[in-house]
Amino acid sequence: MTKREVDSKPGKVEAEHSGPPAVTDETDKAPATASEGKLPVVSAAGPGEWNASLLGSLAQVASGADLHGDDVAEAVPRVRAAIEAMRALSPDDVIADMLAAQLVASHILAMDCYRRAAGGGELEAWREALAQGNRLTRTFTMMVETLNRHSGRTGQQTVRVEHVTVNDGGQAIVGAVASGEKGGGA
Repeated sequence: MTKREVDSKPGKVEAEHSGPPAVTDETDKAPATASEGKLPVVSAAGPGEWNASLLGSLAQVASGADLHGDDVAEAVPRVRAAIEAMRALSPDDVIADMLAAQLVASHILAMDCYRRAAGGGELEAWREALAQGNRLTRTFTMMVETLNRHSGRTGQQTVRVEHVTVNDGGQAIVGAVASGEKGGGA
């Protein structure tokens, strides 16, 4: 990766190329490279080629991939937002890296579809943009569940009782138990 790399620090945008923006630190004059270790780390694997590849893919989706000239400067905040979203998801292994990157990408693309639908236009184009946005949103929801299951963050616990002993005079209750008085009793 050379011209497609992004540094998460505020900096200067290199606009003489096409594709996702390259961001440099104000003190540096050359785009950051993976070998220099200046790319933000969003991968559980740490810095390296996998991290650089993940960032390149995210930058392409976030920026729109076919930017030229002034459009590059507008894309830098979107690329940084995608990086921050990846960090917030805090993937803990390579599978979680992939799922988190897909989550960020599907969110960006869904919002783009909704933006196009909000712009009005021809009825058929509006319907298609809205339908694609809805599909991407459903995909996003399924991927959140998948990432949570994969990372062990399901939020639900299942308790399985395998053996119960009830002594003489004791009672066992199976099912939901609520405390408090039932009825008005007088």
